[in-house]
Order: sequence, then structure tokens, then C-alpha cells
Amino acid sequence: MTASRANPVFSQLPTTIFTVMSALATEHGALNLGQGFPDADGPLAIREAAAKALLEGPNQYPPSRGLLPLRKAIAAHAKRFYALDFDPEHEVLITSGATEALTSCIMGLVGKGGEIILIEPAYDSYRPIAEAVGAVVKTVVLSPPHWRLTEDALRAAVSGQTSAILINTPLNPIGRVFDRGELEAVAKVAKECGAVVICDEVYEHLVFDGKPFEPLMTFPGMRERCVRVGSAGKMFSLTGWKIGWVSGPAALVDVVSKAHQFLTFTTSPALQLGIAHALDKEMDFTLNLTKELQANRDLLAEGIAKLGFKPLTCEGSYFLTADITGVTNESDIDFCKRLVREAGVALIPLSVFFEGGKPDHLVRFAFCKSRTVLEDALARLQKYFHAETRRHGG
Repeated sequence: MTASRANPVFSQLPTTIFTVMSALATEHGALNLGQGFPDADGPLAIREAAAKALLEGPNQYPPSRGLLPLRKAIAAHAKRFYALDFDPEHEVLITSGATEALTSCIMGLVGKGGEIILIEPAYDSYRPIAEAVGAVVKTVVLSPPHWRLTEDALRAAVSGQTSAILINTPLNPIGRVFDRGELEAVAKVAKECGAVVICDEVYEHLVFDGKPFEPLMTFPGMRERCVRVGSAGKMFSLTGWKIGWVSGPAALVDVVSKAHQFLTFTTSPALQLGIAHALDKEMDFTLNLTKELQANRDLLAEGIAKLGFKPLTCEGSYFLTADITGVTNESDIDFCKRLVREAGVALIPLSVFFEGGKPDHLVRFAFCKSRTVLEDALARLQKYFHAETRRHGG
């Protein structure tokens, strides 16, 4: 088989910017504020619960939809935080991470030729997954610095062929948490055009400054029209475990589960039981993590502002976006590549999250790191920009 016969969606994809920047970070001994994963593992008690289950077994295939103790824990979590009632047997599905959950949702709920609406900047896996299954991708592009989602923009994107709207809140990469008015617009448009809504809510607990988080599913008329995607990795700083889930009405979850069975079929029973323990016993870790990350955000925003960056508002997630026009005339990609080589700090250019590659004057900092790492990164940037100023006679 020649490469020309491979699926063009994947064969023509370039190496991801995350791989490029991480490789450069390794090569130059840089601090990696590019990829969004913590540099410390989650609670020991969770790992001990999973280790005990691994040793005691069984270690054979669990049910494709996931172990019932974990599905019950997810249903209890939704009830506790959002007053949502899910039947663990029929309305909760365990997946091998949130990306697999999203893939299963797109494969199951958006058929060949059906339209899916993406909101840009968008997590980079959405588009290739949708295109690979033959869906037609249409976009609503948000604009800095406020990144507001409007009903008019949504209406301009949807049509009678729209199968699904995919909404991510808090939004990776920019940290927007859509407010009630924006979510009401999504609900109104979705109901009018007959679309389902795939809700990527993996950062649901990482919302700052006391801002409320409201799942779209809690809005009137949306319980039967939404599926929610969640992530244990984001809640408990265990991203390598790849435990995600989908919850929603049985009719939609049933279709998603049929796609899931031909992707990963199931995932580690020991890790599932570890996360069941976590949801039942360790939510204080998650709620305290939010406070810690908010402090990290504030430290980083204050530090880079002193260097000439212009931090944008960050309401949630792991990520802070900043305007670089005060420190360079380069594109975000060129700037990030120079910074990792010369300053020893790796960032991600925001333009890669837009199909059109614009805007290209913004960068993303990941602050889900230890305070020491963030302080070291700021010190490196301060040293670099002060030296650069002296070189140019400033």
C-alpha cells in the first residue's frame, strides 16, 4: 500500500505543534509550559486504590460500558454538583480518556455528510475526527480579546443538515467559560435546528474567581439533546490514566457506546476502580486544585505583564492566553520557536487552534505546573527580555 492510498485526513496532517514544541523543549533543556499536563501526580490514596485492584484482580475485560461502581460514582457526582439524574446502567459510558469519548460521540452522532459545528479556537482533535468520519465541518470563530459567542454567529453556521454542535467550556485553549446568555443561545439554536450538542466539559471544576459553571444539559429542554464528556485526568491530575466518560440520555449514549465498542471497547478495570474511589472520597483534592491553579494563573499573568505581554482574561482550564505584540513583531509560531531556543521556555502558538491560522499574535501558557516551575520560567523570561532590551539599546 502506498501512502497516497491512506486516509488523507491523517496522511496529510503535519506533526502537531505539541510534538514540535515538546521536542524543542527537550533539545534545549527548556521548561515546558506548552503541553497541558500537571507535573505532579494526584492523591496517593487514588493510586493505592487502583494498585490494590490491579493486584487483587480480576484483570480481564470489564464490561464495554465500564464497571458499574464507576458509572454509579459518575452519576452520584452529577447529582451532587448539578442536580442531574443519570441511570448508571444506561446513561453513563466509560471511555479510554476524553479524546476517545469525543471520538465516539462524533462517530456515533454525526454521520457521513452530516454537519458538525465547531467553535474556534478549538481543541485540535475535533476537526480531523469529524472529517475522517465524513462529516462536514462548519465553524463559528470567536474574536479576541473577549471571545464572545453570539446567537447570530451560531445561526449563520447551522442549517437543516446540522447534526451536532460541539461546545467546550471551559474552553481549551483560551480559558473562556461561556456564561448563561451564551449557553441559552446554544440551547435555542440547537432546539430550533434539531441538533444534538456534544458538551466537552473536561475542565468543569477548574473554574476561577467564583464564576459559576452550568452544564448545558441543565438548561430547559436540553436534557434529552446533550451528551456530557468528562475527564478523571483533569479532576485528579492523573492524565496518563486516560479515564473519561460520556453521560446523557440513554438513546444517545447507546449510539455512542456502539462506536466506542469498536475503538477501545473498554479500559483498565483497576484504573476505573481507582477513579470510582476518587469520585467518592477525593473530591476535596479537586476543589483545592482549583484554588491552587487560580493562584498559579495570577502569578503568571502578573509576571508576564511586567515583561510586555498582554494577558487576556482566563476564567478556567489550565491555560492563560497572552498577546505578544508588545514584545515582538513575529508570528506566534516563529516567536514560540525562538523563545524555546533562546529563553528556555516552551509555549504554544494560538494560531494552530484556528483552521485559518489567524489570529497569529497570541500564545498559550500552561499554568498546571508547580509554583517553582512557574517562578523559574518567569525568571528565565525576565532574564531573556532584559538582555534583549540591552542588546537593542533599550
